Parts: sequence; C-alpha cells; structure tokens
Amino acid sequence: MRSDMGNFEEDQLGKTYDLKLIKRLFPFVKPYGLIFLFAILMLGMITLLDLAIPYVTKEAIDRYIVPITSMKEAGHEKGLIPVTMDKEHEKRLVERYPLLFVQTESGLCIPLGQLDKLSKEDRALVRQKDLVGVARASLLILAIVCVHFILTFFQKLIMEYSGQMIMHDLRMSIFNHIQSLALPFFNRNPVGRLVTRVTNDIQNMQEMFSSVIVFVFKDLFLIIGIAGLLFFIAPRLALVSFTVLPLVLLAAAYFARHAREVFRDLRVKVAQINTRFSESIQGMRVIQLFCYEQENHRAFRKLNHENYLAGIKQLQIFAVFMPVVELLGSISLALIIYYGGYEVVSQSISLGTLVAFISYMKMFFRPIRDIAEKYNILQNSMSSAERIFLVLDNPSVEQGFSQANRRVIKPLRLSGIRHVEFEGVSFGYSKKDRVLHDISFSLDQGQTLAVVGPTGAGKTSLINLLVRFYDPLSGQIRFNFLDVKSFALNDIRSRIALVTQDPFLFSGSVKQNILGELGDMSDEHFQEILDAAHCTAFVNRLPQGADTLLFEGGTTLSSGERQLISIARAISRDPDLIILDEATSYIDTESEMKIQAALDNLMTSRTSVIIAHRISTARRADKILVLNKGDIVECGNHDELMKVKGLYYKLNMIGG
Repeated sequence: MRSDMGNFEEDQLGKTYDLKLIKRLFPFVKPYGLIFLFAILMLGMITLLDLAIPYVTKEAIDRYIVPITSMKEAGHEKGLIPVTMDKEHEKRLVERYPLLFVQTESGLCIPLGQLDKLSKEDRALVRQKDLVGVARASLLILAIVCVHFILTFFQKLIMEYSGQMIMHDLRMSIFNHIQSLALPFFNRNPVGRLVTRVTNDIQNMQEMFSSVIVFVFKDLFLIIGIAGLLFFIAPRLALVSFTVLPLVLLAAAYFARHAREVFRDLRVKVAQINTRFSESIQGMRVIQLFCYEQENHRAFRKLNHENYLAGIKQLQIFAVFMPVVELLGSISLALIIYYGGYEVVSQSISLGTLVAFISYMKMFFRPIRDIAEKYNILQNSMSSAERIFLVLDNPSVEQGFSQANRRVIKPLRLSGIRHVEFEGVSFGYSKKDRVLHDISFSLDQGQTLAVVGPTGAGKTSLINLLVRFYDPLSGQIRFNFLDVKSFALNDIRSRIALVTQDPFLFSGSVKQNILGELGDMSDEHFQEILDAAHCTAFVNRLPQGADTLLFEGGTTLSSGERQLISIARAISRDPDLIILDEATSYIDTESEMKIQAALDNLMTSRTSVIIAHRISTARRADKILVLNKGDIVECGNHDELMKVKGLYYKLNMIGG
C-alpha cells in the first residue's frame, strides 16, 4: 500500500489564470452561445424590472401619498397638500372649513398639519384622486412582479438546460480522452482520482455554467443601473451613499486573494480522499488478510482531518468577508437615513426620494454579496477546471508520437498482420532503468513464439510493447515491415487478441462480455464461438444462459470459466495475432484441459506469442526466446535449446 496516497503531480499546481481557463472552456460553451445571449437579454429586462419597483414606489409617495407643494408657497413651514377635487366640491369644502384652506398659484391646498381636522369622509374626498393613483401604482407593481416571475422562470430553465448540456459534452470529452491515454498515465493516476475528475469536478462546474456566467451580467447591470438612478435622483445623497465603496473594494480584494488557494486545496483533499477510499475498497482482501485496518484507518483519518482544516479555512474567509459587507451596507444605510432625513426635513428632497434611496442601497449591496458567492462558485469551478485540463493535456499515444516527431502523420491502413519484427528494441518504464535491452526477433504469419525466463526477465514488458501500451525508448517494432507507429492505434489493436492470466470481465451479460460492440452477431455465429471456446456447457448451466448478468470482474464465476469467456472474446474478434500470458497458470487440471483445447482452436492458423511461465507450454512453439534480466540469452526451438543445456535447459529441469 502507498503511504503517500494522493501525493500526485496535481499537488504542485502553480498560479493559474482564470481567464486562460475560461478561454479553454469556450469551445464547450460556444455551441450554446445563442442561448446564453438570449439569457443575458432576459436578464437585462429582469434588471430593469428590479430597478422599476423602488422608482414606482417613490413616484407613488411623492405624487399620491405625500404630494407636498413647495414650502415657500404661502409661507407654510410644514407644507401644503393640494386638494384634488372638482371646483364644486372644493367650494363646498371651503365653505365648511373656511380657515383651513389656502389658495395658491397651483390651486387650492390644505396645510399638512390641518388635515386631521377634516372629517373622515372629507379627508377621503380631498384625497380621492390620490387614492386612485396609489391603486394604479400598486397594480403596476403587481404587474412588474408577475412579468419578473415569468422571465426569471424561463431564464433559469434555459440556463439549467444549457448548463446540463455543457456538462454532458465535457464529461464525454474527458471520458473519451481517458480511453485514448497510454498506460503510464494510469500508473501515475489511481482510479479514485480519475473518478473524481469525471464526476465531482465536472458536476462542480455545472453551477458556474448554469448561473455564474449569466448572473454576473445581472449583478453588473444592477450595480450600474442603481448607481445611475441614484445620481439622477439626488446626486449629493448618492455621493454620501458611496463613501463606503472603497472599503467594499478592499474587502473584495482580500477575499479574492485568499479564496483561490483554499478552494484549490479543498479540491486536492477531496481527490485524495476519493483515491484512498477507492484503493481501500479494491484492496480490502489484502487489508483484512494482513490486518492493515488500523494503519489504513490512521491514513484516512489524517486525510479527512486535512480536508476538515481546509474547509475551516474556507469558512474563516467567508466569516470575515460576508459580515464586513453587511456592516458596510448598514453604515451606508445609516448615512442615507441621517443625511437624507436632514434633506427631507429641510425640504431639499422628498420623502419618496429617501425611501427610494433606502430601497436602492439595499439592492446595491445584494449584488455585491451575490458576486462574492458567485466568486466562491467560480473559484471552486476553476480549481476543478485546472484538474480536468491536467487530464485533457496528457497526450494520447498517437498524439505523443506526433509531438515527439513534431509533425502529424496520417496513419496507414492495416489490413492484416502478416509479419512481426523487433529490431534493437530497448525499453524501460523510466529512462534511467531499462527492463529490455536490444531485443531483436521476427515472426511470420502462422508461427508461434514462446517467451520464457525467470520472474522479472521482461516478458510482460514485451507484451506491452506489442500491443502499444508503451512505445520503445529505442529500436523499432514493425508489422508487415513497417513501423507500428505508421498505423492507427485502433487498427493495430483490432487485429490483436490478448488473453491474460487473470482476465477482467465487465458488469453486464455473458454475451455482452464476449461480443462487446459486436452485439449484432447472429445467434448461429455466437454459438459457434461458444463451442470453439468450450463455453457452451457452463453457459447453459447459468440461470439465463448467455444473458445472465455478471458482477464487475465476474466474481460469481470460477477462474476457469472466466478464462474461457476471455478466450471466447478473443475468438469473436477473429484476430491475426494472439498473445497469451500463460492463460492456464492458476487453473486446475480439468479446467486446464478445456482451456488448452479452446486455446488450440484460437491459435489455429494464427500468429501467436505465448508468455510461458510453465516451460511445458513452450515446447510446441516454432521459436522460443529465453529472456534473462532484459536480454535475449537463447533463441531456438525446444530441441535446439535442450541440446545447448543453458538457461532453458535449467528451467526445464526445475519446471519439469
């Protein structure tokens, strides 16, 4: 077990620029550009509706609720309210209250302080038109709210749709790319980490696409709109209101500087936890067998505690920033009430203007808080984007070859493998340590090559080179006298079948495991494959026959049955080259006989390479390569090598 679980190259990320990451995400957003544009236009309308409500409220107060005329008119300190009745009703009212009304240039008015001396019915008559105006303003606000609701509903609907589609495309892109990567990538990156990339990190970016990108426009529209309206309504009061704005900008800069690293650290810790958990599940037999539970528990607890500390750091940043924004908002509101209240008392501004200012300033700090929350989501998403592009930036096998040669080569068509040749091939999993040295041999169509040697001689590495899981560090591998790199990777592998010691079966039916993408094969042809692989007897015993569902790895089947299914899978592809990694190593005698018969059917008239851990398996081969410490020490057929009495002879004596 690794003690440095999760300590991978992504821990060493340098400074990443969000604009560069967003630019790289643009190809995934571009197909939905019109949807985003439409959503932004809808947000513009929603913002106008948001701005309209306080302004309608202001007009309702100033025109209908407290319609005060100029204080200088008639010299009344407390203001005058115009009488809004027809001439006949005004005359009657003056007759009943001759001392309460004042005639001004704008018409008949009543001082504000005298209004309560009227009867309830007369007050209603005086304010009749004002009451109608208030009702109209109320209906207008109700209409604005209804339209706002409809626009918001459809805007969220289309943004969620586009966000889900972008996530779908991004997930498919990273999944397809992972399938094209060379095996060294998977040696460096455990399963849990890659699962985190395709699931958690992709999902983590959804909210950025579905809300952040468009709602940033809404918040900016709202801030600009509020600022413009405030300066239009009362410039001096607007300047007083914005005195706290520099402090808000300082708080935002502090938040931005400290938030990114915390979010990045959180993503790394989540990946490490997933990796540890995934490896623990996969290796549970070993953990329990060797009593590693306590050690594994301590390692997981350490990772979990580090994740907790990273989460606490995030909370601490928000615990500082959000209350500071609330405090500054409250200070701004207090300044408005103090200075604006003085302006209202001195009749420099109306009461409606002060009420509108209070409403607008509450709205002004709301997008600032929203921007902070959206920044949180954005930084979290950018941390995920970094890791997603770390995967996507790894070149596939074919891309790696093109980059190494600094040119793009159009692959040739491989119609069949008629000749296999290694010439001076050297290979190592790192450039310093070579596991194969100057390997050369050739194999014609229909021939069988056996590769034998002690453990660690390089036999499995030879297989990895044949199927291009890796490329040699020097020398050439040729198919049909042409470099294997001249052919498309899928073309090569479609002509090769590999049967290993411990075959892997996928979740699905027996038939799906055998045929894979060849699922449209006729029942007669499929039955022929089962017969050739000696699978018919045990498949017929399964509850649903070939349609019986298997768990991942085929754990419900015996080792021999799994091996027979893997041979059937190889036969179904009708390959030109068969590679056998000692397919009968861990099988009982009865199963070995069935598997050997199935292998004979598979190898008939086909070129074969056998990695022989049992020397008896190599005796029938046309050629035998004897490897030791990465070198070919002997080459020939069984009889020739036995006469030499070298390493092959010794292995025969040991193996029997």
